[in-house]
Amino acid sequence: MASSISIGGKHARSQVEAQLTKSQRDIGGGIFNTALLIGLAIAIISLVAVLWTVLADGTGLLAERGTDFLGSTQRTRASEFGIFDGLRGTFWIGMFVVVFAYPLGIGAAIYLEEYATDNRLTRLIELNIRNLAGVPSVVYGVLGFSIYVSLFGGFFPGDRFGGETTAAAGATLATLVLPIVIITSQEAVRAVPQGLREAGYGVGATKWEVTRHHVLPYAAPGILTGTLLSLARALGEAAPLIIIGGVFGGSIGPRSGFLNLSQLGEEFTAMPLLITQLAKQPASVSTWTETTAAAILVLLAIVILANMLAILLRNRFETKRG
Repeated sequence: MASSISIGGKHARSQVEAQLTKSQRDIGGGIFNTALLIGLAIAIISLVAVLWTVLADGTGLLAERGTDFLGSTQRTRASEFGIFDGLRGTFWIGMFVVVFAYPLGIGAAIYLEEYATDNRLTRLIELNIRNLAGVPSVVYGVLGFSIYVSLFGGFFPGDRFGGETTAAAGATLATLVLPIVIITSQEAVRAVPQGLREAGYGVGATKWEVTRHHVLPYAAPGILTGTLLSLARALGEAAPLIIIGGVFGGSIGPRSGFLNLSQLGEEFTAMPLLITQLAKQPASVSTWTETTAAAILVLLAIVILANMLAILLRNRFETKRG
């Protein structure tokens, strides 16, 4: 009896293996796989072509001018043009995103996932947040001009810039990325295993202690990745800044230092605006083309550094979590 069962089990196993490993042509799967590979190849080739063109045009100017290009203000001659104004404006706009959008977005995500009850109001709020994440950036520019510039006077009422200040620009872009920060943070918090929470409650921890000591450390890598990617998007936006009133085609001068807080109440420009301005210069003049490429390389370097920081922090938290 035992031998017959054993023989029957071996036969069933051989039949299953034969069915799973038999050769058959998956024509649809092969076509889909080929289409994916072609799409990936086109994307990589396009990216490499753009980067090669920018590197070929911009590296020479950066090597020749170096810190002079980074520390000079906008000029009418390409050989004297500098991006100091744009770097300063981009820095303060990025600081606004970090200081205001990150705490508000992460806090909202934690509340919606850990504390809010599942009812119609909560679902309506989440639906609106996801809709806001898909709104075009130019709409946020109009919103920022209506609220932060016209209503709040750029947070410096009565100034001679009519509310078109660095603070208004930073608040506008912080509002732009806020829904993205909330959504990415929610997904990271939602990915925390429920058993981790139950283990904390099982030893008598409060909800805040479980959230602080278990949920947040576990979700930190995902939160950091999503939030810093949203920062990279904010630093590359030009349309909202144009509507807010960024200086477009003229020098604003070094009225305050790079890290001087008084810059928040002054007029501003940013790297995307400078690049847009440079790209409109005559293409027949090679010096302007090189200057545009060099400015693009600097902005790419800033974005890459932000992404590298996100990767390092993510790896650090993953190591601690492990």
